[in-house]
Amino acid sequence: MRFAVEEINNSSTLLPNASLGYEIFNHCSDTQNFPSIFSLISRNGSFPVLRHFNKYLPKVIAVTGPYDSTATITAAPFFMLDLIPMVSYGSSSDDLSNKMVYTSFVRTVPSNSDLIDIIIHIINWFDWNWVAFIGSKDDYSLDGLSIFDRYTRIHNICLAYQETLSVDSNYEVTLQKIDKLNIRVIVVFSTESVATKLIQTAIKVNIRNKVWIAGEGWSMNTLLSQEPGIQNIGKIFGITEKFVTLPRFEEFIYETRINSIGDEGQPHSDDNKIKCNQVCDNCTLLGAAEILNASSTYSFPVYAAIYSIAHALHNVLQCNATGCNKNIPVYPFKLLKQIKELDFPLNGLQVKYDMNGNPPVNFAIVLWHPESTTQVFKVIGTFVTHPNPVFTIDNSLINWDNNGSVPFGKCSPECKKGYQREKDSSHDCCFDCKICPTNTYVNYTRDPYSCVSCNSDEWSEEGSISCQKRMVMYLAVTESLSILLMFSAALLVLLCIVITILFLWKYNTPVVKSAGGNMCFLMLTCLINSSISVFFFFDQPTSLKCVFRNVMFYFFYSVCLSCLTMRSFQIFCVFKMASRFPKAYKCWMKYNGQWLVIAMLAVVQSIFCVLWVTVKTPDPSEDYSSYKDQIILGCSSGNAAIIQVVVALILIQSIFCFFFSYMCADLPKNYNEAKSITFSMLLFYISWCLYFTANMISKAIYVQLLNAVAQLSSLYSILLSHFIPKSYIIVFQPQKNTQAYFQTSIQNYTQNISRT
Repeated sequence: MRFAVEEINNSSTLLPNASLGYEIFNHCSDTQNFPSIFSLISRNGSFPVLRHFNKYLPKVIAVTGPYDSTATITAAPFFMLDLIPMVSYGSSSDDLSNKMVYTSFVRTVPSNSDLIDIIIHIINWFDWNWVAFIGSKDDYSLDGLSIFDRYTRIHNICLAYQETLSVDSNYEVTLQKIDKLNIRVIVVFSTESVATKLIQTAIKVNIRNKVWIAGEGWSMNTLLSQEPGIQNIGKIFGITEKFVTLPRFEEFIYETRINSIGDEGQPHSDDNKIKCNQVCDNCTLLGAAEILNASSTYSFPVYAAIYSIAHALHNVLQCNATGCNKNIPVYPFKLLKQIKELDFPLNGLQVKYDMNGNPPVNFAIVLWHPESTTQVFKVIGTFVTHPNPVFTIDNSLINWDNNGSVPFGKCSPECKKGYQREKDSSHDCCFDCKICPTNTYVNYTRDPYSCVSCNSDEWSEEGSISCQKRMVMYLAVTESLSILLMFSAALLVLLCIVITILFLWKYNTPVVKSAGGNMCFLMLTCLINSSISVFFFFDQPTSLKCVFRNVMFYFFYSVCLSCLTMRSFQIFCVFKMASRFPKAYKCWMKYNGQWLVIAMLAVVQSIFCVLWVTVKTPDPSEDYSSYKDQIILGCSSGNAAIIQVVVALILIQSIFCFFFSYMCADLPKNYNEAKSITFSMLLFYISWCLYFTANMISKAIYVQLLNAVAQLSSLYSILLSHFIPKSYIIVFQPQKNTQAYFQTSIQNYTQNISRT
């Protein structure tokens, strides 16, 4: 302060023909400082209650100090009453930013909000979230604790332990509690005395491998950094004002020390004229080197405080190159107005004040190197807010003990990939880990506390951090099995057409008549239409395909099966019942009984097929549940009850067909259909039993393939057992396709019957 005053008084530009004077009071305690305060604000020994500020000129026009927040909060109300500018160089309590209460208070050091902000930045930089806060029993620490608690909630940091200590507190118990809670990061936001005792106790009780973040009050404590064993307690990060050198400051100290201390080491007792406000006969006996080795944390803030007052006075007195107008009365409120509007450079930094009376932030982050003999406090980072906020730390300058890795500073270790966090009841930073189930995943950037379900077209394994797209499965036209089945269906259609042409050509031959005559063409037509339904199984399902792939088959196959059944029944009637029930047989033949039954069965089946399509129309479906990694495209079955009736009708017809063919096992060879129909029905039963069994067990895409195979096998069984043998005789054994051959077979059968 004395150095700044001398510089200003010797300046020819700032206050050319004016000088600054000062009066220093020692702030002994909160209760014993009032006489000095009253002395400063009084005029002629009194301080009347004011109605107008422009009629009051107190003894001083501005005040610098006190140093700590508690002392400032105690003294400030007296100066606020008269709007006397109070420029503090050390009081950082955030309460002092309240301009409704502390109207004329400004400061050249950042507030506790700024201090806590940089501490939060440091904690976040190293990804810590489990911290302790130790303060002292004063306004500075209590204010810092309040702000720190608020900021930690915003930044998802857990304040695991907090305590404010006095000189008489039990420091060992405090450190034991911190150690028991596995806290690695300790913020010490306290006075220098409390911090010193805490660190000394930590050394004494052998606390190791902690990270200490020092508040500005003790971040540059040279004596503490030389404490034996301090290198064992861990890393100490300090926050301090950015280092600013003051030119000629050392020379000033050496000169004043020489002038103020005589040859005998005693202060001069010269008159006031020699002192000139620079030599103090009651000053400390410390030498120049001891003063310069002390912490320089607040050197620039004090320097800036004095220059702020001088610049404001320069503006009030309307100073110029020739001098200042001393006739202008310097009222405190005028000086305050000018201080709040200041914006000037000083030794490379900008001095200005925001609406709350706070300066721009110019912090340096230092790392203690107690073992070093040259550079104990090494700058590893900075935090500035002017002109733009910038925070940075050079990690390469930090030599961590754990193989160079940053110490773990969290309550719980991070969960493995694919595990969600389960919150602890007491602290958000403490959690258990639980694996995410199948078809869910955890997104740590969005919400690490919940497993998110995958979309319907996605899937995931247990313990996943993302979802994968499901494979869309359907019977593609290009697959080899699809091509094989479509070729088989096309071949069946072609064979049916060829046989139809063949039967038309040989229509009047005995083989065609024994095969059913006109009924053969209906059966072949039904086989063709039934085989067409196979083509609707391939490519992506549509509403049309879903209707025709099963409904078309069941209807036409039912008609074909009814024809085969009636053909077997008619042969059975001719050879077995005609002689026994001649009238019934005559009536059956007269009224075309077989066609009536076929028509009736066809009508009944058509009714149920129409109901099948209309009551609950089969439509495209997507099966997401059968396979975790697949979406099975298929068709819904429709109304279950109607389907059961349709299937039951076909089953009943097949049983009767098998029965009548079996009863005709001893008929003439040309009319003996037992073996062929038995084969066809056996293949029918086997193929459909396999399909329905597979459909109940699995919903894989091959089940739809098996459905198409079952349809084709049912159709081929009739074609191969009934029509191919007849076609073979027509083409390759024409001698058997004569009336004489058939009559010989019937005569042989009649003779055998008569003998038995």
